[in-house]
Amino acid sequence: MEKILDSNEPEKAVIAGLSADSMDEGDRSTEESLDELEALLETAGGICLGRILQNRNTPEPRTYIGKGKIEEMKALAEGNDCTLAVFDNELSPSQIKAISDDLGLRVVDRSSLILDIFASRARTKEGRLQVELAQYKYLLPRLTGMWKHLSSQTGSSAPIGTRGPGETQLESDRRHIRRKIVKLEEELREVIKSRETQRRLREKNNIPVIALVGYTNAGKSTLLNTLTGAGIQAEDRLFDTLDATTRRLAVSESCNALISDTVGFIRKLPHHLVNAFKATLEELKHADLLIHVIDASSAQWQGQAGVVEDLIEELEVSATPRIEVFNKCDLPGAEIRFHGEDSVGISAKTGQGIQALLKMIEEKLSSVSKKTTLRIPYDKAGLVERLHRDSEVKDVRYLEGYIELDAVLSPGVYERFREWVDEV
Repeated sequence: MEKILDSNEPEKAVIAGLSADSMDEGDRSTEESLDELEALLETAGGICLGRILQNRNTPEPRTYIGKGKIEEMKALAEGNDCTLAVFDNELSPSQIKAISDDLGLRVVDRSSLILDIFASRARTKEGRLQVELAQYKYLLPRLTGMWKHLSSQTGSSAPIGTRGPGETQLESDRRHIRRKIVKLEEELREVIKSRETQRRLREKNNIPVIALVGYTNAGKSTLLNTLTGAGIQAEDRLFDTLDATTRRLAVSESCNALISDTVGFIRKLPHHLVNAFKATLEELKHADLLIHVIDASSAQWQGQAGVVEDLIEELEVSATPRIEVFNKCDLPGAEIRFHGEDSVGISAKTGQGIQALLKMIEEKLSSVSKKTTLRIPYDKAGLVERLHRDSEVKDVRYLEGYIELDAVLSPGVYERFREWVDEV
């Protein structure tokens, strides 16, 4: 996929967004989402020299924001020597082409910009696989609007006896991309298998797992460094960490755990990107405890926390025990926002509140494992072996109609076997 920048000089850009009555609230652009788009542009190496927020009833089919606003964008771009237009909303291929023709600029949307940043940040093989898969899935439906040689035939100059209608370059490219997607998905399945092997070993050894989640740039990597001395590069920029990192954490003298960082979330995160990172985000499903890191210094902290909560629900891990960590409490404007038993205010940078967090983690982990009775039908007897492998089985009784087991289950294992739990 084409990179946003071709040199070390920041590329000058205008940005635009649409808030339409017909759109879902989460898809509408606001001044806050344009601020975030501007930060994304800077992260990619560009600079914003003009911005437009359009309000209308529905998106305009051809130019999305309407002819008048396109003309306004063009004037802004020409007055500032811009070469790029970035839209806060996802555009169709035909809209990208129409807007590009009208503006005389390259046009990218929010999804493309995020993918560009991800491509430049992924370091591990797994991270690169996930980003490449997301890029191809983004590209596939957009091929029609990207090629000008759609009518060229590969078979027209073939040797005598082999000539035929041939196939268009578009069809050939689609075929190639589909093959690449299949290959990447196969490679990621191998990654998932490897993760499952490591996970089973952890569960068998009763090592609790903690997962850090949060909005991008909330301070997850800094917190991981403070807790474990992981030495991960942590900078004040969006999507600074893409590759999952797991370290051992000494919670107390009697409690040890593994703690994993995860990719930061953001508004309007492309679904194909979430799907591509499922191999990494799958770790959340098997965590014994989630630590939701919130940027207490951000005026938009509630909206950002809501985005994370929505994705936690989408990943079906809402039932996992959770601690809300309000980070950056040392910064001006970071009011005391935390409240209740499951929240704490800290500064990962200065160490403020870290001991209180560790105490809370220890208390949570001491109560997460559940002593449970399960009833497994004989036609599902294969599950008994999995329970022995993934949990601590205390007793097994072979009764009429089912096998009854007493076992100590971690939250992740409990969720997988919930339908066999005897609730009585």
